[in-house]
Amino acid sequence: MKTLILGAGGQLGRELQLSCPAGIDMVAATRGELDISRQEAVLAYVADCQPDVIINAAAYTAVDGAESKPDLALEINAEGPGYLALAAARCGARLLHVSTDFVFDGSATEPYDPRSETRPLGAYGHSKLAGECRVREILPTQSLVLRTAWVYSRFGQNFVNTMLRLMAERDRLRVVDDQVGAPTWAAGLAKVLWSLLEHPEASGIYHWTDAGRCSWYAFACEIQARALALGLLDSEIPIEPIPTSEYPTPAERPAFSVLDLGATEALLGRQSTSWQDQLQAMLEDLKAHPDEE
Repeated sequence: MKTLILGAGGQLGRELQLSCPAGIDMVAATRGELDISRQEAVLAYVADCQPDVIINAAAYTAVDGAESKPDLALEINAEGPGYLALAAARCGARLLHVSTDFVFDGSATEPYDPRSETRPLGAYGHSKLAGECRVREILPTQSLVLRTAWVYSRFGQNFVNTMLRLMAERDRLRVVDDQVGAPTWAAGLAKVLWSLLEHPEASGIYHWTDAGRCSWYAFACEIQARALALGLLDSEIPIEPIPTSEYPTPAERPAFSVLDLGATEALLGRQSTSWQDQLQAMLEDLKAHPDEE
């Protein structure tokens, strides 16, 4: 099976390459090699590649940046997936497209089902929802949208790497405690995407994160405790929980963005691993590869 990965330079794209199963003929393209917001380039690249499956891990993920650059977010997060869907339709490929919890407004008190009403709060969420809609409209039976949340890995800029850096540099931290979600290790998410290739009958919208829920504050405390135990940090610093009102950002974040994983767990025949166990595995991975970022 020939599989084309877009966004190969990002944290999920890199984890997809590391976990590629045997027997997969993988082609991985970074944004420098294929900018998915350029329609003719996408159509030509996919026509030349002739993949059986396309996994789109490419995205504009600067949530705050999208507020000042909404057109750029739409080009990459909405128009780009639409071009990929069109290219996939032309060559008969299946498209797996990664989306986000930011399509919801965070007003729920129970995990969001894939069929829950979407109501994004900001430009980033609007652009990602538009991308979902384009993919589903153009390729209704040959596409699968997988929403996820709070993704991190040893690669790139993400909450875990940022916390580790700040914990080493500062004598105290203040972290938001009234936004609740589910952290997701990109390596585990990548394996789920590969597993979904084994279910060509599946289409529509699915959810996947690591199991459980926490606030950003609780996540930060767990990062520090486990990093100290592994020797990734030399000393403990105080972490103060604060409300979102004390940490204003250009983009409004959903207060509750836990996703219901039931449909995906039933499809794959397995349960999601706890976010604490996945964090431990990521930190061990980081310790084993200190020079790879």
